[in-house]
Amino acid sequence: MGLAEVAAVVGGHAHGDPDVVVSAAASVDSRTVPRGGLFVAIDGEHVDGHDFVAAAVGGGAAAVLCSRPVDAPCIVVDDATAALGLLARHVLDHIDATVVAITGSQGKTSVKDLVAHLLEHDVVATLGNNNNELGVPLTVLRAEETTQYLVVEMGARGVGHVAALCRIAPPDVAVVLNVGSAHVGEFGSIENIALAKGELVESLGAGGTAVLNGADRRVLSMVDRLHEDAAVTFFGNGPSTSPRDVVIVDVGLDAAGEADVTLAWGDGILTAHLPLVGSHHAVNLAAAVATVGAVVSDERRQEILADAAGRLGEFRSPSPMRMERHRRPDGVVIVDDSYNANPESMTAALHAVRDMRAGRRVAVLGEMLELGDDGDDQHVRIGRLAAELDYDLVVAVGEGSRGIATGAGGVGVAVPDVTVALDTLRAWLVTGDVVLVKASRGARLERVTRGLLTD
Repeated sequence: MGLAEVAAVVGGHAHGDPDVVVSAAASVDSRTVPRGGLFVAIDGEHVDGHDFVAAAVGGGAAAVLCSRPVDAPCIVVDDATAALGLLARHVLDHIDATVVAITGSQGKTSVKDLVAHLLEHDVVATLGNNNNELGVPLTVLRAEETTQYLVVEMGARGVGHVAALCRIAPPDVAVVLNVGSAHVGEFGSIENIALAKGELVESLGAGGTAVLNGADRRVLSMVDRLHEDAAVTFFGNGPSTSPRDVVIVDVGLDAAGEADVTLAWGDGILTAHLPLVGSHHAVNLAAAVATVGAVVSDERRQEILADAAGRLGEFRSPSPMRMERHRRPDGVVIVDDSYNANPESMTAALHAVRDMRAGRRVAVLGEMLELGDDGDDQHVRIGRLAAELDYDLVVAVGEGSRGIATGAGGVGVAVPDVTVALDTLRAWLVTGDVVLVKASRGARLERVTRGLLTD
């Protein structure tokens, strides 16, 4: 798209050579703009992207989307974030891609990665969990004319957020994984979380398909919010109501705690080893398989079913810090799940590591943010659960996680920061121990993983 065309789409003013053409994806990071791409200068709370225009252009950016004129070919708008969304919607309207949108309180990134892995060809998916008002349009703008599937993760921190993202990338398939307590402090209640997640289902038009967790009553109730001409597919532990449903038949764990999953999908049975730690990934796999079934032809569905076991055995998550396993030369295993945390995902991770056949088990846990008035009690409950699961040591890092140590009782220890946590672990760990590292993103507990790996 030429500079003037971009300006017309976003309601901005072009400055510089009107013949400049943007021929590649967009980025808000001056270091990652592809050659010929668009640098989006966001004037943020801590960093002003306009200060990095020279670096972006020097690295190959063709033009800049910004909120004030800069010394480069640019489109000046009042709101660069809103303009980015308009540009993405324009591009999406001009390509023939099936949009798969995924939301839920936990598991979004894992399911998104599994869907992209199973589809394999002509698919563009969200990188990491870039699932907000910047991440969704940036994902769309990585698509090309040949892109067949666009798999977009959608997050929310309030009612109306998912609906706004759906205006940027209207889904053909809407996947709702669960409704949990993540960000309940911002939403105000679990009911508001369900209301927000259901906006994805409401955005489907005639001919769309909702892929819903049939074992989550709040998700199940979203059927009432569907367009009358939309279809629904269920996944999980409930009974099958149609050939498209995916039912978990059996889940086992090997010595490394990785899941062996058997799914019923229509007339077929899929048995696969999933190289991810934890039995909870069986539900993620069921969701991914149901989603793939909703977007492919019956013929392609049979091909995927025949090939899926081998493909899944090769799966390696491209998203770091999500039950990511590391083994040190001395045999200590670290399971890094430090990207985010809420009571449901913390519970799943504790169970997953408990089920690994290992020596002593250590949980290094940080604060779960945005839990509202129930936050203190939730931290105590997690500590109590770790003790009940026979963890040998529970290290609660930071003042906000002190309740975890309280709940863990005699195996719990509260430390003020990562430095003290590492000192504690270095004095305690021996060959054969397995360490779970988990907290909300703000705690930055990946520093514990990094410290343990560099010892």
